[in-house]
Order: sequence, then C-alpha cells, then structure tokens
Amino acid sequence: MFKGCRAEIGQGRCPSFRYSVLLWLAVVFLLTWIHRRRILPVNLNVLQVAYSRLPAVHPLWESVDLVPAGERQSPINIRWRDSVYDPGLKPLTISYDPTTCLHVWNNGYSFLVEFEDSTDKSVIEGGPLEHNYRLKQFHFHWGAIDAWGSEHTVDSKCYPAELHLVHWNAVKFENFEDAALEENGLAVIGVFLKLGKHHKELQKLVDTLPSIKHKDTLVEFGSFDPSCLMPACPDYWTYSGSLTTPPLSESVTWIIKKQPVEVDHDQLEQFRTLLFTSEGEKEKRMVDNFRPLQPLMNRTVRSSFRHDYVLNIQAKPQPSTSQATP
Repeated sequence: MFKGCRAEIGQGRCPSFRYSVLLWLAVVFLLTWIHRRRILPVNLNVLQVAYSRLPAVHPLWESVDLVPAGERQSPINIRWRDSVYDPGLKPLTISYDPTTCLHVWNNGYSFLVEFEDSTDKSVIEGGPLEHNYRLKQFHFHWGAIDAWGSEHTVDSKCYPAELHLVHWNAVKFENFEDAALEENGLAVIGVFLKLGKHHKELQKLVDTLPSIKHKDTLVEFGSFDPSCLMPACPDYWTYSGSLTTPPLSESVTWIIKKQPVEVDHDQLEQFRTLLFTSEGEKEKRMVDNFRPLQPLMNRTVRSSFRHDYVLNIQAKPQPSTSQATP
C-alpha cells in the first residue's frame, strides 16, 4: 500500500538478498517449466504461492534493511478457516464525492488517484472504525502475468491485482502524513481483482494510463467515484497491520473485501504498460509491485460474516437398501 508521498530509497544492495531473489526466481521458473511440459501434475496454485513468497524486485525492495522487525506487518495470507466471526462488526458506510477527485499520478511504484481531503466530503465510517476516515488516494498492485499480483492472499490464493483505497483519521490527526505514522491513523480498503468481464467504470481510468507512462507524470482526472470499483457484497475481513511500502508504519486498520471484482485481461495489460522509470532512463516495466507476505504473528483476523469452512470431500456411497429380485 503506497503513501501519498514519495519514499526515499537507499541505494545499497545486499549480496545475500540478490542470492535469495535469484534462488526464488529459479524455483518459480522450474515449476513453470514443469507445469508447461506436463512432466508432473503441478497445480497452478503452487506457482502462485511460490511467486507470492518471492522478494519483490522493484526499487522499494533493493535493501533488506527496509524491513523492520515489527509484529503487525502487512500484507498477510488470510486463512478463511482461522478467521473469527465478530458479531460486533458493523456494516461499512462509504460516501465519496466524485468532485473531490483531483488527478492520477505515476509515482514510480504504482499509479495513484488522489483526492482533495481538507473536508469530510469523501469518507468512510462504521465497520471496525471508531471515527470517520477521509479518502486520500487509491492505487493498485499487480503482477507480470495474471497468475499473481495481489498483496494479500486468501488460503494462499493469489489474485491478478489488488486495489487499495487509503483513508486517514482526521479526528485524531491534522494531516495525512502524521496519521500515516501512528496507530489507528489509517484505514485501507482492499479489493481483489479477478479475471472476468470488462469493467466499464475502470476503463475510464485505464484510458488515462498512456498519459502517465513514465515516473513522475501526472494528469488531471476529475469527477470519479471510486465506489464503482467496490463489490456489491458487504462482507469483509479486518485486522491491524502496516503500510506495505516504507516506512512500513504499523498504522493501518485493514478492511479486506471478501468478494473480488471482475476486470478483463486487456485492462490488466494496460497496467503493465506503465514504467518504474522516468523519461530518458532505461525502461523498466511496472510489474510485480507488491510486497512479500508477512507473518501473522499473534494477530486475529476478524470477519463481518458467518462462515462454515466445508472440506471438499466426496460423500461415502451408501449401500442400497433394495432387495435383489431372484
């Protein structure tokens, strides 16, 4: 999850980190080759899980020193069976004013759609939150191909992309920057994207991407209501976590929607036309801009919905009670 400002990244590189990246790449490529040659019946989920554990190789993760020894880091793998239903979780209320939308910006790690946040025109409330939180920006994370890309996973399942809508607590803090560093400062809604039908409203945003291909390019983008990117189902998981980019502050109440939204392959391919690099620099495709999964530690993932985790086991055939005819 990206802050609304740029992160200063150190230039040092760790040899052991490079070795671990090369090792994981070798594992993923080997599994992919085996799967394509059908030498072994490798399930695609194996590839997805392997890649989700790969240290992301975009500029944010060039130094292992950037990862703190925190106990509430994000993203995580959500285990459906282990999540705890909390009847006290209220419905999440979302109220966005399309006129507060300002522009879309390539910040070198994703593209951000930023909003005017000096008033409570675009806010969320309810759910696990005690206060109103103002919308600051939203952005996406995605993979080089459709088999992976999301930051969070559910039962080790990756999605092609993940939307993050970033809000800050304007009751307790004077500005977004202060809120981003403190506990209960931010609330982020996560929405999984899956392959399916064309998303008409998302296309309005996709159409702007050629104008912000390079890092630090920006284009005006007015009158957009991001609630059109939300699933109809109100169910969600929630847990206490962190930013997924430096400074990785443990300031986030995560609200992960259970139901994904559908987008088509061509729309995701347009995400992949963006670049990490500025104009004039050697081009580097903006893909795999997700952070590796972090340990859950002693945290509890709560759900707003009741669920029965049903194992997919075939029922044992019952003996016939009819008598054979002589």
